[in-house]
Amino acid sequence: MIAATKDAKNLNIAYIGGGSRGWAWGLMSDLATESELGGTVRLYDINKQAAENNAKIGESLKGRVDVVSSWNYEASDSLQQALTGADFIVISILPGTFDEMHSDVHLPEEYGIYQSVGDTAGPGGLVRALRTIPIYAELAEQIRDYAPDAWVINYTNPMTLCTRTLYEVFPGIKAIGCCHEVFGTQKLLTHVVEELLGEPAPDRREIKVNVLGINHFTWLDKASYKQHDLIPLYREFVDRHFQDGFEAKGTGNWLNDHFASAQRVKFDLFRKYGVIAAAGDRHLAEFMPHSWYLKDKETVHSWKFGLTTVDWRKSNKVRLEEQGSKLASGEEAFELKPTGEEGVEMIKALLGMTELVTNVNMPNTGQMDDLPLGAVVETNAVFGRDAVQPIHAGKLPPALHAHIARHVYNQEAILRAALDKDRSEALRAFQNDPLVSLSPDQAEELFDRMLANTKAYLPGWE
Repeated sequence: MIAATKDAKNLNIAYIGGGSRGWAWGLMSDLATESELGGTVRLYDINKQAAENNAKIGESLKGRVDVVSSWNYEASDSLQQALTGADFIVISILPGTFDEMHSDVHLPEEYGIYQSVGDTAGPGGLVRALRTIPIYAELAEQIRDYAPDAWVINYTNPMTLCTRTLYEVFPGIKAIGCCHEVFGTQKLLTHVVEELLGEPAPDRREIKVNVLGINHFTWLDKASYKQHDLIPLYREFVDRHFQDGFEAKGTGNWLNDHFASAQRVKFDLFRKYGVIAAAGDRHLAEFMPHSWYLKDKETVHSWKFGLTTVDWRKSNKVRLEEQGSKLASGEEAFELKPTGEEGVEMIKALLGMTELVTNVNMPNTGQMDDLPLGAVVETNAVFGRDAVQPIHAGKLPPALHAHIARHVYNQEAILRAALDKDRSEALRAFQNDPLVSLSPDQAEELFDRMLANTKAYLPGWE
């Protein structure tokens, strides 16, 4: 029971994937500006040099006038060293390399299958899961052996199956999967308030929502601001902006931002089902039938979102590596930027310092109706001292629930296939994905080619 007696100024955080140039830097920034917490962050990464660079960056924050907390940063030599004595564990890793991800995303294009992200659903998401699940199975065993009482905050995709694997291998784990996609939809709803109620756009936390679904295929069937029901207002907002889409001022344009969209997929799904799709368009499109939004590049363009290429990710990685070297050497100063993530707020709530209600991914214990118990779902939960209690969210409309259930059962099949190294089970899940609109023979050919390209991460597969 770490939160009952733990000194909030003497915490131990293990960061798995601590060589990250995105999530790790963000955590450093958020911790630096939280005066009520302090302690040691142990950074572990298979790329030891990257973790050592991040330790130098973290240590460089000491003594700065804009830093209000005291943290020590260390690069750990082993996973065991990072985990031992940890109060909290943050996991943010890249399962494989961008070469494997290039196959995940772009090889299916030879078969007419386009993916806007390729890390959760579709053929890319499935193959990524097959190489990620063994890694997470090992992490679960290590956490069980060296930090069984720690709270685990996972940011890695595929979020659902990463979290599901942790609980499957170590049922006593205290783990949550965290995703910011719902935050973006709350932010969109602040523009509904601004445009239709004539009030200044509020903080997104003032938008109260009921969250239900699975990660990246998440929905809101209730949304309110003060005394206002936002569902009918959102319907009017969608009608106003459906044709041209909506992009808030200062947010960039979907044509020149790899992660932006004009919300047209989100608007179309609201028209179809009457509830608010709460993930970004790039993710939502991958859960729906192939012909809807990802039939070809022209179709994608008409819905005003983009296909994020792995070549861009590779070039961005080089840029971030160069920046990391400059930050570690002191050639460039580390800029504190609030991430908008809630990891630090979660830590405070789990220590009993505050209470928090937010969306998380956890095994279904009844918070979502008519879905298998144990399957990981995304709903709101109440955080308190050493406890996270999911809130009952109900059930989505029948036509939409059918889509959700299909993916849930497919994810369970992928989990079993990965743990059992069962090619036949994995192939059945692959062929059952809505984006894989191929003949059985074509699907198997693509599956085998993708599997061959990731075989280095599939130990024991025949």
